Amino acid sequence: MYGWHGRILRVNLTTGAISVESVPEKLARDYVGGRGWAIRYLYDEVDPQVDPLSPENKLIFTTGPLTATPAPTGNRYMVVTKSPLTGALAHSNSGGDFPTWMKRTGFDMFIFEGRAPEPVYLWVHEDHVELRPAAHVWGKDVPTTTDTLLAETDPKAKVACIGPAGENLALMAAIMNDKHRAAARSGVGAVMGSKNLKAVVVQGRKNPPMFDAQGMRQLSVSLSKQVGADMKAGSSLREYGTAYVPQVTNTLGILPTFNWQQGTFADAAEIDGIRLKETYLKRPKPCYRCPIACGRDTEIPDGKYKGKGEGPEYETIASLGSACGVNDLAALTKANYWCNELGLDTISAGMTVAAAMEMYERGYLSEEEIGMPLRFGDADAMIEMIKKMAYREGFGDVLAMGSYRMAEKYGHPEIAVTARKQEFPGYDPRGSQGMGLLYATSNKGASHMEGDVAYEEVFGVPVKIDPLKAEGKGPLVKRFQDAFALIDSAGLCVFLAVRYVFTKEEMIFPTVLSELMRLTTGADYTPEEMLKAGERIYNLERLFLIGAGTGGHDDTLPPRMLNEPLPDGPAKGRVTELDKMLPEYYAARGWDAKGNPTPEKLAELGLA
Repeated sequence: MYGWHGRILRVNLTTGAISVESVPEKLARDYVGGRGWAIRYLYDEVDPQVDPLSPENKLIFTTGPLTATPAPTGNRYMVVTKSPLTGALAHSNSGGDFPTWMKRTGFDMFIFEGRAPEPVYLWVHEDHVELRPAAHVWGKDVPTTTDTLLAETDPKAKVACIGPAGENLALMAAIMNDKHRAAARSGVGAVMGSKNLKAVVVQGRKNPPMFDAQGMRQLSVSLSKQVGADMKAGSSLREYGTAYVPQVTNTLGILPTFNWQQGTFADAAEIDGIRLKETYLKRPKPCYRCPIACGRDTEIPDGKYKGKGEGPEYETIASLGSACGVNDLAALTKANYWCNELGLDTISAGMTVAAAMEMYERGYLSEEEIGMPLRFGDADAMIEMIKKMAYREGFGDVLAMGSYRMAEKYGHPEIAVTARKQEFPGYDPRGSQGMGLLYATSNKGASHMEGDVAYEEVFGVPVKIDPLKAEGKGPLVKRFQDAFALIDSAGLCVFLAVRYVFTKEEMIFPTVLSELMRLTTGADYTPEEMLKAGERIYNLERLFLIGAGTGGHDDTLPPRMLNEPLPDGPAKGRVTELDKMLPEYYAARGWDAKGNPTPEKLAELGLA
């Protein structure tokens, strides 16, 4: 094989047995890699009805064929499993350095099964693979765990690990790599914790050969120059990271505020990227060999929120900031540090606290039940709830279940703003209709990273479309979802694929990607075959959801989005018109009226 190692490392945590398997070439090609390979193996090996936190669930770390190549942003990995938060699918994505180091071990994918009798970590140094005791780092935070394990293995290795949140099975626990980067959503860290697997440490120099190394370098240099020119011209991503977005969404009236009761936040300018650059930014922080550098290396030099780390990015600002009514940038930055150190998804954590704040202010939760007042704008209370959530202390034990289960427990599930029980990211779908359809139909619950049509509805990339118009959003969402499945499987970052090669001419994206794939793997994909691979992956994920009992009947949004018009901003008076968009989406997908892939569609995709 070229591009792919074609090797899987299988680790039975129950017995300690470790084995190596080969990947069939047809499977490799049909499912591309990364997310595609993982769903194929998960679908074949895991009962969709399994308890996500049981030993019978499997946890998959997987890279793509473009991971660790010269392709700009070719440095992503996926964590795929059944989600304890949604009861559906989890496929969480992360960058940093870890993905390239994982690929260089000589394996494309790690499959973890069973449950270790005692805490362990996996050390992979090329063909040296070893499970080691981890009791001495169990209970430790992410930075401490990372430093300890590097000292025990190789200072130049890279670590992915869980913090106390994953150990305590908080349903929004993340897997952190390189201390500050997160495969965050859907509770993948809780699955890792349920297996008594504290960390994965990787090191190696084994890159698979490329089919046409010279051609790959030439195309990659060309793409890098295109990206570099944009960065030098003052790209907002390089200048401010994704933290530039609050002013955009606030202007459009879709910035989640006071737990989605409003779409505008009066103090948005106090917590955005411009303010961050003026105060706490030390430097842009790229993933390995990335020309974009959207990460933020930050430090709060003094005061009660003193600390340093990475972030916050936009979704964190929306969830821990405006959604909680917090206008103190230092406080929400500190809360972001805590989430990273303890191993929590900032989106679900912040939105869960925001829901609790609304319930407290409406009288549905008492100070006695929470242990303290919990009002919108109370930054210190928000930070305290983050800590309690990770350790499941006091009311944190309830918060750790996520906003849907918390609100349901107290008789008010309508307060939780979720899809498939996963908290919304930072775009109010009443003012961005396509995002509402995306949240409702996402295979992993509400997620902008499942096919972010905000690129067109909000940012005008590659072309601006009317965010308030419901018509035409079915085919648009389908196209983005298939493209993101393909990007995740290839091992690229969506920032490159969408912003620089997904242009007005739809076929440019798969044409460029198919050429990158050909030069790397030798697999002579046509652009149409590339798109078909993305569609195949998305449909197989849908079959897993149906088997798990969360099919078309769960393609919906919470009452606030469907029945409560936005009270402010340009989208004032609007609700999400899901009833108009959903039939169009099903038709575009070739699914029946209940959201099931038809036999004809499955046969077309080779899934019959």
